[in-house]
Amino acid sequence: MHKLPITNKLGFYEIRMASIGGFGANVAGKMLAEAGVLKQGYNGSNFSSYGSEKKGSPVSAFVRFCAPDVNVRVNAPVTEPHMLVIFLEAIAKLPGMLSGVTEETTVILNTHMDVDTARDYLGLAAGTLVVVDAMKIAVEEKTRVNTALLGTMAAVSGFLSQDALKEMMRETFGKKYPQTVPANIKTFERGSSEYVSKKFAYDGKYSKTPFTRSGQKLGYLNQPIGGVIPAAGNSMFKDLSASRSGYVPVLNRGKCTSCGECDITCPDYCFEWQEQTGKKGKPEMVLQKLNYQYCKGCLRCVLICKFEALTTHVEYEVKKSVIDNGYVNDIKEIA
Repeated sequence: MHKLPITNKLGFYEIRMASIGGFGANVAGKMLAEAGVLKQGYNGSNFSSYGSEKKGSPVSAFVRFCAPDVNVRVNAPVTEPHMLVIFLEAIAKLPGMLSGVTEETTVILNTHMDVDTARDYLGLAAGTLVVVDAMKIAVEEKTRVNTALLGTMAAVSGFLSQDALKEMMRETFGKKYPQTVPANIKTFERGSSEYVSKKFAYDGKYSKTPFTRSGQKLGYLNQPIGGVIPAAGNSMFKDLSASRSGYVPVLNRGKCTSCGECDITCPDYCFEWQEQTGKKGKPEMVLQKLNYQYCKGCLRCVLICKFEALTTHVEYEVKKSVIDNGYVNDIKEIA
C-alpha cells in the first residue's frame, strides 16, 4: 500500500466524478473504491448521486480513501476534490463544474482537445489538467469511456494500482459479461498511457472557483401556492448531444423518400420537415434535415430506414459542416 500523496484535514484523498447516465460513472466509482479498499488495504467509501436512472440525466460519483487507521465517518458529497474527473466535454462548462478545485487538484477531462485549449475551454484557474480522448478509445475498442478514464485515473493518481484495478474489472465484468473483459482491459491500458498532463500555476487568467453553498431559495415565506408550476418545462432548449456514445446517424437526402418512418420512430423529434409542391402539383411534406441538438444517438432511425438514407457513422469522423447542416446529398460528403 502506497502512502496517499495528499489528504485534507480529515485525512481523506477525495475524488469527484461528473457524468450523465449511460457512461458508467457509478460503476467506475464502485470499482475504484473496491480496488483501493479490498486490493490495496486503504480505508474508504463511495456512493453516487443521481435522479432518474436513464441515459442523459446528471450523475455524480464520489470516492474517498484514507489510511487504515483512519475511521470513515463522512458520507457527504465531495466539495473540494483532489481529483475531478469530467466524463464528457459537453458537460464540462456546466455551472459549478470546477467548484472547489484548487492548485492541488488534478482535473481529468475526456476530450479531443490539446491540454492548453482544454484549459481555456474549462476556464481552469490553476491545478494539473489531464486530457485523454476516452471516447475515441471506447469507440475503437467497442467499450465505454469509464474504463478508459479509470486507466487514466490510476496512472496519474500516484497511489492507485493498475494491477488492482484490472483485477477488480475482471471480477466485476466477469460475473455477467466475461466476453467483454479483454476489450475493457485493453481500453483501461490505453487510457493509462494515451493522455497528456500539464500543471498550471495561478496566473490570474481565470478566476478561482471556491466551493460555496447557495442556501435555500424557497421557504415558507416565498413558496408558490401548492400545485402551481411557475416555469413550465420546455425541451426546445434541451441539448442531448452529451448523451451520444460516439456514433451519429447521417441523413443522405439523395436516397430519402420522405416516407416518415424515421420521424415516427425517433423518440426526440430530431427531424425537420418543410411543405413543398410535389411533382403532381400537390403540397407534400419533405424531410429537410436532422437536428443534432436533440439527437442522443440511439440510432433507431437507422434501423427503421429501409432505403439506407440513414446510416451510422463515428461522430468524430464526420465533418462539422455535416453536423451543422444536418444532412448530406451524397455519402462522400461525410469525411
